[in-house]
Amino acid sequence: MTRFVLVAGAWLGSWAWDEVVPELRAAGHEAYALTLSGLAERRDEKRDGPVGLESHVRDIVDTIERQDLRDVVLVGHSYSGIPVGQAAERIGDRLSRVVFVDSNVPVDGESFVSGWPDGRAAVEASIAVSGGFWPPLTAADFAGQGLTDAQITRLVSGSTPHPGATLADRARLVRSLAELPATYIKCLLDWPEPSPEVTELLKSENWRLVEMNTGHWPMFSQPHELSRILLDL
Repeated sequence: MTRFVLVAGAWLGSWAWDEVVPELRAAGHEAYALTLSGLAERRDEKRDGPVGLESHVRDIVDTIERQDLRDVVLVGHSYSGIPVGQAAERIGDRLSRVVFVDSNVPVDGESFVSGWPDGRAAVEASIAVSGGFWPPLTAADFAGQGLTDAQITRLVSGSTPHPGATLADRARLVRSLAELPATYIKCLLDWPEPSPEVTELLKSENWRLVEMNTGHWPMFSQPHELSRILLDL
């Protein structure tokens, strides 16, 4: 039996996987959807300091270790590919496979925004005027992503500001992600080609590419198809 651990991207919580988790469980597997620190129902949690990237890595690792999960398929969407990729390295032989869903991947010494040469200044300025948080997207930002009006409304209404420090903190890797068993799911409506970092990783015999003809949020636009891909890994 596989244990799926699913982590959604920026602004989202465990609720983003509400249409995927039941399908994984119906197939006889365990599925755990996580909310990262500072988001959704964890937005107002009391903590010792600001939420940074390491906070999100520890959220994932601690959940897996606390519940003594093994044969883990660790799934990261969008931003969360960065903490998920680092967590996958840290959990050792508990990992069965890591899945990146149209996501960023961690690069040692680089941050989420360092991969945005054209948009970095805008993101940092937005965080600076929003009390240290990255404001959620508006309905117009979801156009052209294969989403219905109802799905867009759900995304907009459920999103919460994202802790800004997690986007600027630098990732830390001990070894190359190419050594991990991995699947990269590319959503073609968002951008038809993987990033240069992902293209390089896909040269490894440990990595495989799966394409979906949908936008950047497949757990909303094509949850059944995404579930099927995860079950076929």
